[in-house]
Amino acid sequence: MFTLGINAAFHDCAAVLVHDGEVLAAAEEERFTRIKHGKRPVPFTAWQLPFHAIDYCLGQAGIHLREVDQIAYSFDPALLDQSSVTPQGEIRLPLQPSARRGPDAVSSPWDPLFLSYVCNAPRQLAAGAPLHLAERFAGVSLDTLVERWTYLDHHLCHEASAFLAAPATDSAVLTMDGRGEGVTTSYGHFQRGEYRRLKQIAMPHSLGLLYEEVTRYLGFLHASDEYKVMALASYGKPVYLGAMREILRLEDHGGFSLWPAELVERFGPARRRGEPFEEHHRNIASSLQHALEETALHMAAWLHTQTGAADLTMAGGVALNCVMNARIARDGPFERVWVQPAAGDAGTALGAALYLDHRRSPGGRRWRMDHAYLGPEYTDEEIESALAGAHLGYRRLANVAEEAADLLAQDKILAWFQGRMEFGPRALGARSILASPLNGEMQARLNRLKDREDFRPVAPVVLEERAHEWFVPHRSGRIRAPFMLFVYDVPDHCAERIPAVRHTDGTARVQTVARDQNPRYYDLIQAFESRTGVPVLVNTSFNTRSRPIVCTPRDALEAFFTSPLDVLVMGSYLVEKPHG
Repeated sequence: MFTLGINAAFHDCAAVLVHDGEVLAAAEEERFTRIKHGKRPVPFTAWQLPFHAIDYCLGQAGIHLREVDQIAYSFDPALLDQSSVTPQGEIRLPLQPSARRGPDAVSSPWDPLFLSYVCNAPRQLAAGAPLHLAERFAGVSLDTLVERWTYLDHHLCHEASAFLAAPATDSAVLTMDGRGEGVTTSYGHFQRGEYRRLKQIAMPHSLGLLYEEVTRYLGFLHASDEYKVMALASYGKPVYLGAMREILRLEDHGGFSLWPAELVERFGPARRRGEPFEEHHRNIASSLQHALEETALHMAAWLHTQTGAADLTMAGGVALNCVMNARIARDGPFERVWVQPAAGDAGTALGAALYLDHRRSPGGRRWRMDHAYLGPEYTDEEIESALAGAHLGYRRLANVAEEAADLLAQDKILAWFQGRMEFGPRALGARSILASPLNGEMQARLNRLKDREDFRPVAPVVLEERAHEWFVPHRSGRIRAPFMLFVYDVPDHCAERIPAVRHTDGTARVQTVARDQNPRYYDLIQAFESRTGVPVLVNTSFNTRSRPIVCTPRDALEAFFTSPLDVLVMGSYLVEKPHG
């Protein structure tokens, strides 16, 4: 049985294909259209479906849309307020919506349009495919699609993306994001193959929306740049924590409430994009981050008392905050914490497909997410064809790992394009920029290369069996972090050897790699260690400013030749820029 999962309601639109419990393919639309996040999360874009991602997923299985048995859409319009719909099934929109907006912050004058677009998603799938993809979507009627279509609760899809993908078969479940169908946070327990939801928190009380509001106040793009606020927080002090606690208040039974932030009234004028960062901007970010971590620990403590579980699984956009995740893992009550790597809305496509398959198939769970390499890949023949077609000089490497390690040991910055693309926002060694961590100037070099803010850290990747020698484990003597979603302290004696990856707060956002997850990536790090004595590399995403991570060989070549990267290793081929 083929199950197609779709996320399209907000941003990070994505598609996932599951076949009899196994995930065959998963990808985000942005990687194909080259539009960051696929689209902006506004009602006018709710009609957009991830046709390119769906086309890829179906192509990976060698099937057409008509051969899909069931379709799961990760948002349920039945859970929305439908008071705007007339008995005749019509909606009305104000001609001047801003003039009609009332004091209710939960609703929007555009909600009826959003509702209509979501309700008409099957019709859009039946007839809206781009011309160059139309063949994959042909031959299926609207009635058939409607019959196979299931709308699922947005937060249930976040939850399922955690508990049906995690290594643990039983776990407590915590999901936190901006909003779903009015819900922002869910607590639950997955045990003996059944999921029981324990508690939810509804709008306007939202950790994600608070973080968005501060992101916007600090001059960043909300629903996009929250990770920059997390990085900036490390440079400040939580001097405004009292004010943040007035905004974000802990409640009984692991809950929280959100009070009007009134950031300008509390902290003065908002920073404009392009203006310098001042001390109070850094302190605001730090105070927000501390308040978030306090709240998450409060939630985790209650959830543990209710479930007694040893494992916690998490998803939702807030769960991409790796500093918060580390606090929960280090200071919280759970023995193990696992975060689904596409924790944002893209991951709801995964949760939707897994949940519908799990509900309708006997036999329980058959898959776990040991890696995120679920996207497109390109053969050496396809790569060589792209290189030849671009009239570029290149050469085939006799031993990719060894020759690439030579370049890294020479302090070259290397674009690395190998195997299946990652699902989720992190580059994990398939579409990465790699560099030596031995030189403390490397962080600045990479930030200049990618035109990033100078306070942004770069992350290390380390051989899994050696990670505990270079970074401080949270609890046990082992570090397993394949998805780069936790920070770990860097001991002083190690920081002297890998200064490029130690952030100003003494931590690093670590990725570990085992050979069975990504053999060529593992061999490269091992080869670098044989030359330098250090089993660590710098890993950052292979993209340029405000662009998605590269997907195709053409994307890789465009990024390579429009940035000061030194070399590109794509499949078995090495590309260097002409001298002079």
